[in-house]
Amino acid sequence: MKIIDLLNSKKLSLSFEVFPPKTETSFESVRCATEEIAKLNPSFMSVTYGAGGGTSKYTLEIAKNIKSFYGVPTLAHLTCVSSTRETVKARIADIKAAGIENVMALRGDIPQELKDADRSGWDYRYAVDLIRDLKEANEDFCIGCACYPEIHPESENQAQDIKHLKEKVDAGCDFITTQMFFDNNLLYNFLYKIREAGITVPVIPGIMPITNGNQVERAISLSGSFMPQRFKSLVDKFGKSPAAMKQAGIAYATDQIIDLYVNGITNVHVYSMNKPDVAQKIQANLSDILEK
Repeated sequence: MKIIDLLNSKKLSLSFEVFPPKTETSFESVRCATEEIAKLNPSFMSVTYGAGGGTSKYTLEIAKNIKSFYGVPTLAHLTCVSSTRETVKARIADIKAAGIENVMALRGDIPQELKDADRSGWDYRYAVDLIRDLKEANEDFCIGCACYPEIHPESENQAQDIKHLKEKVDAGCDFITTQMFFDNNLLYNFLYKIREAGITVPVIPGIMPITNGNQVERAISLSGSFMPQRFKSLVDKFGKSPAAMKQAGIAYATDQIIDLYVNGITNVHVYSMNKPDVAQKIQANLSDILEK
């Protein structure tokens, strides 16, 4: 099933993101975790791609397993940073051969050793280059891209961010998934701005349940997300109690999701961090809402 068809159905739904193992020795435990999440029968599951392609060989294995044995539509992440066109062409062929219909086209994080490299000669400098190649491959993929409801860490301002997002949509992107955010008003403001800019494709909000106080600093460093005072107070109060923080973090994420549904969002994507118990509890909190 293509994700755009799911989004066009207007049915309330929930999806989850999982990540592949970093090493072969951890493959079995990751496979089991992703299978437990697949058993929840989400609308779809996305499988991330290792930084610099480091775990790319496991992305398709996890995605194929989820789709083949649990019937859950899968979205395979594909990054292009520092890759050659020949390498990307081979990866596109592998995705097609695996029967995957949905691709998340991303630039990816630039490897530390290439941070200061001259990128002018690279085949891919931005995600839009990958989206164009995916369309030119003529494999009938449903293509997703990413956005930041606040601002991309490398952008000068939000106007520039939105301009680049429109370029990706115009190149052939079917839907957009957001980076994590913790204040829904930031998303609503962002949606207004991109609609004004002529971006009309569906937007899937990405929600990260913070279930451990130590996650906060990492979440901020990765996304630059604004932390509202309500959330800071939650962490201050419960951050030193693992059980309490987990329960409070799940409750906060659930509240965000319900508010999004109320305000016209039909599918929310949860960054599950390969935690089946967190995914299950969030889905259970929404069980009657999703059935309606």
